[in-house]
Amino acid sequence: MSTTPTHTTLRRALPGRFLLPGDAGWDAARQAWNLAADQQPVAVAVPTTPKEVAAVVTAARERGLRITAQTTGHAAAALTDLHDTVLLKTADLNGVHIDPQARRARIGAGTLWIEVAEPAAEHGLAALAGSSPDVGVAGYTLGGGLSWLARKHGLACNRLLAAEAVTADGDLIRADHGHEPDLFWALRGGGGSFAVVTALEFELLPIPRIYAGGLFWPWERAGEVLHAWNTWQATAPEEITSSARILHLPEPAPPLPGRSVVNIDAAVLGDQSVGEQVLAPLRALAPGLDTFAMVAPAALSRLHLDPEQPVPVISDHRLFGELPPAGIDALVQAAGPGSGSCLVTVEVRQLGAALARPTPGGGALTSIDATFALIAGGIADRPETGAAVAEDLERLTGAMRPWDTGRRYLNFAEGPAEASTLFPPETYQRLRHVKAQVDPGDIIRSNHPIPPTP
Repeated sequence: MSTTPTHTTLRRALPGRFLLPGDAGWDAARQAWNLAADQQPVAVAVPTTPKEVAAVVTAARERGLRITAQTTGHAAAALTDLHDTVLLKTADLNGVHIDPQARRARIGAGTLWIEVAEPAAEHGLAALAGSSPDVGVAGYTLGGGLSWLARKHGLACNRLLAAEAVTADGDLIRADHGHEPDLFWALRGGGGSFAVVTALEFELLPIPRIYAGGLFWPWERAGEVLHAWNTWQATAPEEITSSARILHLPEPAPPLPGRSVVNIDAAVLGDQSVGEQVLAPLRALAPGLDTFAMVAPAALSRLHLDPEQPVPVISDHRLFGELPPAGIDALVQAAGPGSGSCLVTVEVRQLGAALARPTPGGGALTSIDATFALIAGGIADRPETGAAVAEDLERLTGAMRPWDTGRRYLNFAEGPAEASTLFPPETYQRLRHVKAQVDPGDIIRSNHPIPPTP
């Protein structure tokens, strides 16, 4: 067990559950959802109340340490050296309250999306939730929030009504349109560099049912299907949000028709007749599996069939302004049949529509200036497999470089990325000014840090 003076005084100063290297449960406490991230912080704090969060922040600051907050750790690989940092796990800051009349949700910072989506759906309501049930609401929302309803309703961060947080000074504050407006602006899409969020309030939408599902074909048809999807999506209404994927799984995963498939997922705002009409050109390609049905919005959390248990992943991400036929050919050649690629998933997600229109009165991220997002990754359970995944990612992103905008979307940038690539220049400079106002000592860290202006 560690007995340095800093550790001893931390243990005396901090309330609640607090672990140091060598303590029982240390490895489980520091583990992120992404098992490829080997987090080695000074300590792990697991507060149960906002006051305990404030005590952790104050104790760390007074000892020259920093704080990084984490709910699940999906994007923990972007965090590098934590030798001077206390990892604050928010899992015990939970609780969900749905107000169906006001169409609002209030959640603790440790809440997962499925814990919001299911009770909201019982009232015929939907949140702009993540595409995996075990993604944390707080980190997802602070980073923007790209849902299956995004092309119609925009980014989740701009549905945020208020945030309760602890500042770098250890103060408990509420940020909304009328209180701490600069901080509230930064928290809506600027990431987690500004304060430790303890609770969020956000708007829910009156959407009782939605037509959603997936179409699957053998991956040998990847080129044909992806070209057809690209043509189809160009005129698809904003009521539909879709993605196209090449999946090359380590083993068959029910209900998929095989280990290697090409897949189109989509959610359509409308009834079944509207959905069937919109999807007719894709169904004309005779998919081997068709899972589309009218479902409650909570079902969107599992539409993507993402793993719900921690796995070791290395991934990369790009934004494209356009994707002509040559771009589809390049993607299939780099990651499709015959490529030898070990990547498990290569996804092109449809953007545009409401995502391209700045939200009036929105936060730091009001739109995404791109037409497509590429997200690709593979399993890195051993050093040699991790090296192979990294090599295939480099090969893929190199092949797609002609269409790369050079910009990135924070929540998809799961590796280290310069924060200046995540925002327009004027937004980035304003974020730095807000950081200088609320945390000039740079006590609070995020996976994509915003440095304060001098």
